[in-house]
Amino acid sequence: MRNKYYTCLLTSVLFASVLIWSTGTVSAEPHIKAPSLLDAIRMHPSVTFCDEPVPMADQQVKERFEKEMMLSLWDRPQVILWLKRSARYMNVIERVLTEDQLPADLKYVAIAESALRPHVGSRKGAIGFWQLLPETGRKYGLTINDRIDDRRNIYASTRAAATYLKTLHAKFKSWALAVAAYNMGEQGLMAEMMEQGVDNYYDLYLPLETQRFVFRIISAKLILSDPAAFGFHLSPLEAYPPVTSDHVAVNCFRETPIRLIAAAAETKFKTIKDMNPQFRGHYLAVGSHTLLIPKGAGKEFAERYEKLLTEYGKERSDRIYIVSEGDNLSTIAAKFNVPLAAIIIWNRMDISRPIHPGDRLVIYPGGPHTGVVEE
Repeated sequence: MRNKYYTCLLTSVLFASVLIWSTGTVSAEPHIKAPSLLDAIRMHPSVTFCDEPVPMADQQVKERFEKEMMLSLWDRPQVILWLKRSARYMNVIERVLTEDQLPADLKYVAIAESALRPHVGSRKGAIGFWQLLPETGRKYGLTINDRIDDRRNIYASTRAAATYLKTLHAKFKSWALAVAAYNMGEQGLMAEMMEQGVDNYYDLYLPLETQRFVFRIISAKLILSDPAAFGFHLSPLEAYPPVTSDHVAVNCFRETPIRLIAAAAETKFKTIKDMNPQFRGHYLAVGSHTLLIPKGAGKEFAERYEKLLTEYGKERSDRIYIVSEGDNLSTIAAKFNVPLAAIIIWNRMDISRPIHPGDRLVIYPGGPHTGVVEE
């Protein structure tokens, strides 16, 4: 009986919340009156996407548009995060679109796809700002393997996505269709167009996600183009600032711990990982890499890096443990009083593969020391 009571109470509270929002009498933000949802969807009787008119006179199209607008506006915390992240990333996206002579509206594709989160992934394997599949990313020049995933890099992924969208537009001659193909795959869209005998996005019966996709982008465009009109008032100081950085080139003649890069940049491991989300794991692979480090840290970075790399080589050679008969990772970890997970990290091991007598492991009792400057 008590559970039934609380269920009824929760339902009443939710209904009251919907009623308050729909009438516009209370804003989700203190002292700011947001328009009601009904007023919000009435604000745009005519809409375009990439300068292509959206046929709002079609009742079904209008209904699809209104649904996405209301769902977007209802999730006010998400919109606030869109606004805050946009200040950090949109300048990069806008610059690439301008250089490639592409419509500015395409920047909102990244909002609809990832909400500007570098690590978000889908069940189908799409990852990053633009939610590119591995095969698509590689086709458009991205490095994607177990060590590097450029789909998480705002610069590289935006250039790949821009080229892909330009290719799709050349094929379908419509930005709405190009974006639909981006969402569901060009072969799938082409098959539906042929089967249905329709070449207009708004008249096609497509997977439900794709039928919503263009309207989600348009909703993001309308809200972010004039956030104050929808009750969002963020000052510039409340937005997440763009990352200011120096570019450094690093040559790795062996697998190199990212903590060495952090130490040479006089910052933390997390800072380097956050600024370079394309690098996976704790080590840089053999080869040449370009990384972002905090602004100003590039001065004398190379000298600090070479010194730390030399010290790392000497320390590593002094820390070799040769596996004996009867050893396993747990007993070795206990012997040196270090976490088993640390041994796996230091040796880039696959935990499912057994160790054998004579194997050489790197062990740092007490942990490695890099001389990181604490902030």
